[in-house]
Amino acid sequence: MTDFTMAKDADGVATITWDVQGKSMNVLSLQGWEDLEACIDQALADDDVKGVVITSGKDSFAGGMDLNIIARMKAEAGDNPAQGLMDGLMRCHGILRKIERAGMDPKKLTGGKPIAAALPGTALGIGLEIPLACHRIFCAPNPKAKIGLPEIMVGIFPGMGGTTRLARKLGAMGASPFLLEGKMSDPARAKSAGLIDEVVDDPVAAARAWVLEATDKDIVKPWDAKGYKMPGGAPYHPAGFPTFVGASAMVNGKTQGVYPAAKALLSAVYEGALVPFDTAIKIEARWFTHVLLNPSSEAMIRSLFINKEALEKGANRPDVSDQKVRQVGVLGAGMMGAGIAYVSANAGIDVVLIDRDQEAADRGKSYSEGILDKGISRKKVTEDKKAQVLGRITATTDLDALKGCDLIVEAVFEDVSVKAEMTKAVEAIVGADCIFATNTSTLPITELAKASVRPEHFIGIHFFSPVDKMLLVEIIKGQATGDTAVAKALDFVRQIRKTPIVVNDARFFYANRCIIPYINEGIRMVKEGVNPSLIENAAKLVGMPLGPLQLTDETSIDLGVKIAKATKAAMGDAYDDAADEVIFWMEAEGRLGRKTKAGFYAYDEKGKRQGLWEGISAKYPIADTQPDLHEVQNRLLFAQVLEAVRALEEDVLLDIREGDVGAILGWGFAPWSGGPFGWLDIVGADWAVETTAELAAAHGPRFATPALLTKMATEGSSFYSAAAAQAA
Repeated sequence: MTDFTMAKDADGVATITWDVQGKSMNVLSLQGWEDLEACIDQALADDDVKGVVITSGKDSFAGGMDLNIIARMKAEAGDNPAQGLMDGLMRCHGILRKIERAGMDPKKLTGGKPIAAALPGTALGIGLEIPLACHRIFCAPNPKAKIGLPEIMVGIFPGMGGTTRLARKLGAMGASPFLLEGKMSDPARAKSAGLIDEVVDDPVAAARAWVLEATDKDIVKPWDAKGYKMPGGAPYHPAGFPTFVGASAMVNGKTQGVYPAAKALLSAVYEGALVPFDTAIKIEARWFTHVLLNPSSEAMIRSLFINKEALEKGANRPDVSDQKVRQVGVLGAGMMGAGIAYVSANAGIDVVLIDRDQEAADRGKSYSEGILDKGISRKKVTEDKKAQVLGRITATTDLDALKGCDLIVEAVFEDVSVKAEMTKAVEAIVGADCIFATNTSTLPITELAKASVRPEHFIGIHFFSPVDKMLLVEIIKGQATGDTAVAKALDFVRQIRKTPIVVNDARFFYANRCIIPYINEGIRMVKEGVNPSLIENAAKLVGMPLGPLQLTDETSIDLGVKIAKATKAAMGDAYDDAADEVIFWMEAEGRLGRKTKAGFYAYDEKGKRQGLWEGISAKYPIADTQPDLHEVQNRLLFAQVLEAVRALEEDVLLDIREGDVGAILGWGFAPWSGGPFGWLDIVGADWAVETTAELAAAHGPRFATPALLTKMATEGSSFYSAAAAQAA
């Protein structure tokens, strides 16, 4: 069975249909490339074929290249991987160029056969790069369809001609949102932007009619025609020069130089604009090879696509029957509970939203209404959709309304006694098979489960705020939690289209266990006299989305004080209070973070940051001698990474894939690195052991090298090589 098949009709139109068997959406494989080329060769060689339509046998066109194949390309490229990759890429470019030139005379630009793309729906990545090589693109008016080139989001860039063709089609400025930001559009917006040519009810019929009428002039691409000039100006043109200067500044400003794909993409566009098209695609292939050989891109593809997809498909799900949630009860209609209610109802699950008084419950439901109204204003949600979602949410004070629920998510005040009271009250009402999940970020699940009469059905589900935007959900197993509860939690998280990780119960679980030391390390440095600007910029320059001081402001300083007090009470003499002085002083000053428009940063009346607050340096003077940038970065990164390794050693973290995906999606750990374990594999265990030894000597035992890391350095292994060996 081939991925591409061809049928010729009586009028001489050959229709090439892309339909990968066993897949809900087409993805291009190496075999698929061969199948496509064979069909194109057959059509071009057949004198009876007047034109070609490339379409899909599914309700979408394609979801892109199979990134599992891209991940293997380096390993399969032979002893000289750069040459092997370059040769493979140029072969693919040759196939697309064959479509584009369509058999025409290379000098006269005549005699070619028109080739049109007919897209029934979504066309992403290579699913758009193939149509861009065609002579006209028709698309069905499917509002749910997405058209775009999202490669930059997983650490690569459109390397099969998409970068060069789109830049030449739209100009550098017009192409930049789609290339550098991975912007995706519905068909109407894609046509308006110039990505596609026509939006029609029957794209196959329209494409067929067009190829029968197309002339030689219709099928010559602008960049192949004599006198072509890039829209907006080439780099050496007075109009184009400021565009490329601005683009360079924008890319470096947004990426801080740590994302190789963005810089390589910009280089491919800039250099490609200076030469003829056929040379430009060689330049694009060279830069794409450069990116594929960069360990950062390999790590990003692995974590943000391969590992993420595996977890979302239930890679670590217990072997239990389907646990799809029919009705969920949400206890507590505050911001967290209201967010959980919204994502559940939006996923088609009936919701019972409980609070102590009806006004609070209704207010929680109105949170969903606000999100939906915003979606309507942006034309992403219809009035019917809004009515359906709100119709699934029952806001009430009556616990008896929970009787039909098969999952309870408790999101009440972070207090053991309050949660215990709710657990007992609800378990007396719901059925014996109902799973009870507590949403908590710090309280031990095993301790909370003591209030349950069915601890095997009791589990932790840690949502991140705001729930509707954050992709990660951390599922925590208590000591008595059973497989059914784990499967129920996993199936629920997948239903609401989030990414789950499963960890064992321990203080702060996994995510907070790693992020709190990051925050504390930044605050420690403030106390030591390190310039706060150095701390914040060091974090951003190494790929963290927020510096530790800004992150503290965003999560609120009084919450940090509360966590510190609770942790000290629980740990006693083992508690490290080095950061407490600073945040306790900030709380006393009434500077609680963004919510009070006063924290480590100063804010204007609208809550916009105005820079670091000068009072920090007045209280904690900046030292005359400042540490090296790399030392600050190492302290901030290792504060997180070492906790991730210790969590793995202690069986809190069960899978390094969950550790990496959870770190990137949960708190934004340097995505370019692929996560804590991906970063350690990039820098190498030897360097990590040497550096942590230096940090421990200079700053204390919190940087002590974990035994597992020492073992890897001794054996010359890495986390992912060890995981692969274990799996094998």
